[in-house]
Amino acid sequence: MTDTRLFLRRALLSVSDKTGLIDLARALVSHNVEILSTGGSARALREAGVPVKDVSDHTGFPEILDGRVKTLVPWIHGGILGRRDKEDHLAQMAEHQIAPIDLVCVNLYPFAATVASGADDETCVENIDIGGPAMVRAAAKNFSHVAILTDPSQYSAFQEALAQGGTTFEERRQWAAAAYAHTARYDGMIARWFAQQTAETEAEAILPPVLTLSGERGELLRYGENPHQHAAFYRDGSQRPGLATARQIQGKALSYNNLNDTDAAFEAVAEFEAPSVVIVKHANPCGVASAATVQEAWRAALRCDPVSAFGGIVALNRTLDQATAEEISKIFTEVIVAPDADENARAILSKKKNLRLLLTGGVPDAQAEGLSFRSVSGGFLAQSRDNGHVTEDQLKVVTKRQPTTQEMADLLFAFRVAKHVKSNAVIYVKDQATVGIGAGQMSRVDSARIAARKSEDAAQAADEAQALTIGSVAASDAFFPFADGLESVVAAGATAVIQPGGSIRDQEVIDAADKAGIAMVFTGMRHFRH
Repeated sequence: MTDTRLFLRRALLSVSDKTGLIDLARALVSHNVEILSTGGSARALREAGVPVKDVSDHTGFPEILDGRVKTLVPWIHGGILGRRDKEDHLAQMAEHQIAPIDLVCVNLYPFAATVASGADDETCVENIDIGGPAMVRAAAKNFSHVAILTDPSQYSAFQEALAQGGTTFEERRQWAAAAYAHTARYDGMIARWFAQQTAETEAEAILPPVLTLSGERGELLRYGENPHQHAAFYRDGSQRPGLATARQIQGKALSYNNLNDTDAAFEAVAEFEAPSVVIVKHANPCGVASAATVQEAWRAALRCDPVSAFGGIVALNRTLDQATAEEISKIFTEVIVAPDADENARAILSKKKNLRLLLTGGVPDAQAEGLSFRSVSGGFLAQSRDNGHVTEDQLKVVTKRQPTTQEMADLLFAFRVAKHVKSNAVIYVKDQATVGIGAGQMSRVDSARIAARKSEDAAQAADEAQALTIGSVAASDAFFPFADGLESVVAAGATAVIQPGGSIRDQEVIDAADKAGIAMVFTGMRHFRH
């Protein structure tokens, strides 16, 4: 189709979000476009001195049923849906005195905000828009002849088009695509709310019979996990601190793998209340520590596996300061993510042109609810996010020896780290810092041995006399199915163990712990991460 510009004669403006409305209306008036409007939009336009005609005056039909019916009439929908290139449409419109409407600017009742406010069911239902989506969909269907705007961010481009004589076919088609995405997202929110109201179990409330996902594309990425894959980052509208709220202060564009690893690091560091640092490589922590300051936490986290930390992702749960920035900048780092960074820290890191610095404005709640997804052939898996959190009073000591106060603190720390390490996972911790991490092995014994070997390597790199795991505690993300896993942990020098328990051979493992003289506690909760 020839991309000719559409001349506007008449526009319908009816918006819940009135951002930019007055400027848009004034631009329309300056081009002799008649404005129709309803309710609050009409009132706002009049108060700003913009000439406007009520929809009820245009149609000759009053708003009825407490405003539930005001635009659901032929004089509105005929004006939107009538095709200007079909003589029979034009004849019918003329016969029934239906004037063409060339622009529809509508955004919908604030249903999501109403639900989030804790409003009662009746109020939520009254904030389900009916006429709005009908007009949006009608205008989008007839995009060859009608422009549809659903977001204030589109107004400036529309006003530029207006100044050039009207909107183009391609502009209208792009706005139509955005319009259908807008109504799909809106209907998805409503469907999910209704499913929650009618669910009989907690699982049904979280996972409805039909799950509609929506997201706003933030950036097209250069590629996915590998160069032959396409990728993009989508925001789901959540304000939970993290990648969606982050501002990139410096550095080149983030890749798919950067984003995936950065999210893993920031979610892990959110587990800890004290100043903490997490270093991630290939989505697995390779160093985690809490201390009195983030600088001390950085040193302790780096000590765990300085080789793997090269080219890694660093996450902090406190503001990045000058001293810590100076130390981090000594090694090659892909991304640093933190709630904030002081000016001196930013100045230091600005010398590292390729280093990405992300500031999120806060730390996510590790116990917040939500869903996580994974694609499978022909569909996807959905589950509630792993927000499990074990406290000391929930632990069950199953051995003759009780953990010491220090061991208990380190056990809890280690189990929080285990939650973020790929299964099978075994983690060694001493003084609130990891000293060995074994991840992603088919055998839990292998995970224990790999972590111990890395501990030995780290000790040699630091000229220390013995493996860092000597005198540590150990955590396993799931139960030990046999005593050999526990025996590997004991051989590495651990003095206490935390694990979920629940194996048919639990007693065999407990007996092995008692024989070795170590303490062991059960959590009753596992943290598989596949």
